[in-house]
Amino acid sequence: MSYTMTMEQIEKYEHNLRMEERSDATVHKYGKAIVNLFNSLPENKEITKERVIAWKNHLEGEHAASTVNVMISAVNTFFAFMGWDGLRIKQIKTQRNVYREPQRELTKQDYMRLLQAALKAGNLRLYYLMMTLASTGIRISELRFITFESLKSGIANVNCKGKQRKVFIPKQLRRKLLAWCREAGIVSGPIFVSKRGNPLNRSNIWREMHRLCKAAGVDSHKVFPHNFRHLFAVTYYRQEKDVAKLADLLGHASIETTRIYIMESGEEHERQMERLGLVV
Repeated sequence: MSYTMTMEQIEKYEHNLRMEERSDATVHKYGKAIVNLFNSLPENKEITKERVIAWKNHLEGEHAASTVNVMISAVNTFFAFMGWDGLRIKQIKTQRNVYREPQRELTKQDYMRLLQAALKAGNLRLYYLMMTLASTGIRISELRFITFESLKSGIANVNCKGKQRKVFIPKQLRRKLLAWCREAGIVSGPIFVSKRGNPLNRSNIWREMHRLCKAAGVDSHKVFPHNFRHLFAVTYYRQEKDVAKLADLLGHASIETTRIYIMESGEEHERQMERLGLVV
């Protein structure tokens, strides 16, 4: 069974994702995966199950299994939208890692060096932005809910991915952010905005963070906005050992998702194995 794929179909699919209130990041990620498949097709853009499988096999040689599985999930949902269920393919089976790669783990020491570098560079907006991400565990897409009004009440009412939850802002952070708002002349609305008053987007924040890495002496591979959420999760769990409460704080529907966030690094896993004392 074969079909003809067009860019117009992809645009309609992306529009449907937006109507389902998917996040901008999800729409972009899924759209990019489907365009990747589209570009792999012959000139007539005829798509068959064999060609989809060939595309998958090519991806396996180019990307990590987790990345390939995200792309497969994207095209499978596109096929479902189009009614092309006969084209759907299976994801790659992987064994769950028991620890995170140390080269991807942002440690508390790395975080402190980044804060010091931002302060030294006079980039107070980035300094307080990183502090907010790390001390609340919110997503980048939720930063717009950290408003001047929320600092007064101590609670940010977050509405993201079709779900609502309350994010508590620590008192010490509130005091620091309110003092910064007074200096910056912010008296209402979102506090992390561009010079034009628009909420900061993921790519702008990522670029600012990466410019800071060299001065901070931190590997740039560790520094991306979502890793500050991981840092919050790991730090909270080490202190409280309550994965269910952590899942609530992070806004996760499943504890299994939270478990991914609190995986120890390989080095920590090795130290735990050594402490068992079973080699004599």
